[in-house]
Amino acid sequence: MTTTSEHISASATTVESARPDAITLACFAGVVLIAGINPVAVRFSNQELAPFWGAGIRFAVAAVLLFAIAAVKRLHFPRGRALVGTVLYGLFGGLGAYAFLYLGLAHLKASLAAPIMASVPLITFFLALAHRIERFHWRGLAGGVVSLAGIAVLSGVGRAGHAPIKYLLCVVAAAVCASEAGIVVKKFPPVHPIMMNALAMVVATAGLMILTFVVGEHHAIPHHAKTWWSLGFLTIFGSVVLFVLFVNVVTRWTVTGASYQFVLFPLVAVLLASWIAHEHISASLAAGAALVLAGVYVGALSGRRTRTAPSAPC
Repeated sequence: MTTTSEHISASATTVESARPDAITLACFAGVVLIAGINPVAVRFSNQELAPFWGAGIRFAVAAVLLFAIAAVKRLHFPRGRALVGTVLYGLFGGLGAYAFLYLGLAHLKASLAAPIMASVPLITFFLALAHRIERFHWRGLAGGVVSLAGIAVLSGVGRAGHAPIKYLLCVVAAAVCASEAGIVVKKFPPVHPIMMNALAMVVATAGLMILTFVVGEHHAIPHHAKTWWSLGFLTIFGSVVLFVLFVNVVTRWTVTGASYQFVLFPLVAVLLASWIAHEHISASLAAGAALVLAGVYVGALSGRRTRTAPSAPC
């Protein structure tokens, strides 16, 4: 007779080796596209708005929109461990990840910050092992290393110049928080993605507003059209749509597989940074992109297809 822990372990192993279905891949592609545009939009927002203040505005409006949708759909408010998980998801995925990322992007180019965020699959891989929600497999480790190497080649990190170490560490901290957010979604009872993100946005907004007053930021109202356009995109697509899609991907796939979005969206970010923000990128774009795609295939898509757990609605 098997124990409960054995049942859980067997279930985790089954999901871990499963490939994503078409709906999951469609959600994943949406996350990659939107997340790739986000760093460039944040750079434009930071030109006029203080980092924590701009992020707080974005999440506050997103929370209102999500709660309106939740009210129309008559979604239930989470309780018990589900509520605890939702709050932790907001602390890591909203407050922690975006506070550190906004602070880093205020002083670093998007084409440098994006490759650092590409370390998320490696971080997630080891966090998933530490939390015992996935088993060790060489594909995940190899795929993360290859993808990270591809991003480094893609944007020429070795030629980044004298970037302030404290802001580089801010982006590293953002990557750790983003990784832990995916772990939280897996470890706690499921909550509808819309309600989960509505509450998470409230947690993130409260924390960011406290930070903006603690550090003494200037609370300006945007005047330039490009700032309003950036905020609009970051609120509707970069928060509401992105976060809901992200939770769907994590609940339908393994947390390590879902984390490979972070090695794909720099492809979008670097190209946009070069085109819109006129940031220089390395001439090794093709080689870097090939390494990234190879790493994603090895770490997330290769392996034998097995039976998956019931999928969440997208």
